[in-house]
Amino acid sequence: MSTATYTVKGMTCGHCVSSVKEEVGEVPGVTNVEVDLASGLLTVDSDGPVGAAKIAAAVEEAGYEVVSGS
Repeated sequence: MSTATYTVKGMTCGHCVSSVKEEVGEVPGVTNVEVDLASGLLTVDSDGPVGAAKIAAAVEEAGYEVVSGS
């Protein structure tokens, strides 16, 4: 199992969090998504490494921007 964290910019409410969780949750291999609205922290658990570009694309699809990741 693999865990990665990202900082997302632009989220302002619970609906924002739901949108990000839904889009990132659809990325193949992702098993769990946690989003902290206050800090903008996105934590992604997956079966194996998932490319940061795939996560960033999913966040952008939800209408937000990844500003950092690890």
